Amino acid sequence: MIWKYWLQDDITWVNPEYIWLLLIIPLMTAYYIWSGKRKNAAIQFSTLSMFGKRDITWKHVLRHLMFFLRMLATAAIVVALMRPQSSSSRQDVTVEGIDIIVALDISGSMMAEDFKPNRLEAAKKVITEFIDMRTNDRMGLVIFSGESFTQCPLTTDRAVIKNLIKDVKNGMIEDGTAIGDGLATAINRLKESQAVSRVIILLTDGENNAGSIDPLSAADIAKTFGIRIYTIGVGTIGTAPIPVDHPLFGRRYQQMEVRIDEPSLRDIAKITGGEYFRATGNKKLEEIYEAIDQLEKSKIDVTEFHKKYEEFLPFALLALGALLLEFLLRVTIFRRIP
Repeated sequence: MIWKYWLQDDITWVNPEYIWLLLIIPLMTAYYIWSGKRKNAAIQFSTLSMFGKRDITWKHVLRHLMFFLRMLATAAIVVALMRPQSSSSRQDVTVEGIDIIVALDISGSMMAEDFKPNRLEAAKKVITEFIDMRTNDRMGLVIFSGESFTQCPLTTDRAVIKNLIKDVKNGMIEDGTAIGDGLATAINRLKESQAVSRVIILLTDGENNAGSIDPLSAADIAKTFGIRIYTIGVGTIGTAPIPVDHPLFGRRYQQMEVRIDEPSLRDIAKITGGEYFRATGNKKLEEIYEAIDQLEKSKIDVTEFHKKYEEFLPFALLALGALLLEFLLRVTIFRRIP
């Protein structure tokens, strides 16, 4: 029972230094053994043959019970002096969620296989894992190439958005890279949001070459609405293999130069208070989303209340009970006749 209280996390001790008083118990035990060996009989005989052989009764076995009760009482008194206290606490938690739109480039260059199996599939996998990490937030998905549209509006339904991500593929819309249009669509989804924090994660592997909205102008609009944009440039340094389907020779691979407009992506992030990242492989892309996850944490307000309860009473009652039982045994069953 003592150790049960000692190991509980919610038990504290007002006077823990009194534990050293438990050393009395081994001293009591040593004295009990020593004194038992040197006791002499009150009446001495030259031989015990006249008494014959006597059987050992239960009284002989239980004659040490009184000493055990005395030790138990001593241990309980020491623990009571240490004043164990339990505590109860209550937390009031307020979660302020974040609204996040992922703007994903699905242009033809996203089929490059410098990522495994390709840039688009690698991005989809990491985005799905990122969604699983954001348990308190609403998430949405915008896709763009030569134009843009909302694949999934803001939702807390993880299953729905992950299924819609699975359906994303190259060729769903006109080819090209309309970064500005992709941002504008994402901003349109966030501008009416009442969330404390609103974020766009833009992932692209090229330069803006389509659409009617300039990416930097879209960034200025995002800043007006208090929306932060994190930009991710996807692609290795140099060239990357892109599959090309030929009507006669089937699928062939062509080395294409990786051209990411990093200055514009940096400016977009800087204007809105976000950050720019460069992903050159699957692992790096995962690390980027983990970094964004740490940067955009939901705010939690916690109010704690603690109340202490004295727990010495059970030990005091145990000590009193042990001492009373020892006294009763001493004056009844184990009573000595002078």
